[in-house]
Amino acid sequence: MGSVLLVIHLMVCIFLVACILMQRSTGGALDGLGGGSGASSFLSARGTGNLLTRTTAVLATLLFVTSISLALYYRGQAKPRESLVEKAAAEQQVPVSNEAPVVPTAEK
Repeated sequence: MGSVLLVIHLMVCIFLVACILMQRSTGGALDGLGGGSGASSFLSARGTGNLLTRTTAVLATLLFVTSISLALYYRGQAKPRESLVEKAAAEQQVPVSNEAPVVPTAEK
């Protein structure tokens, strides 16, 4: 379930980026697509702008919904993190001996 939701989320992200990049700030959105006449052959400049604006709104809503769904789905599945210092201290083993260490003496 989580992997399917993640794939849908990534596809929505890609389509949202593409939809945003197709928009123009001057209002001639989708004008360069479809050959010489562009997209204006089936929609006016206002219609293509409205189409992209609505598509962007729908994709943004889907992005929020899938983001929240993924956050709720993976909410309790986080592994507890352990410190590297604690892990290194647990792995380090110091031999314990009851004998006194032998100290070399200097010869005269």
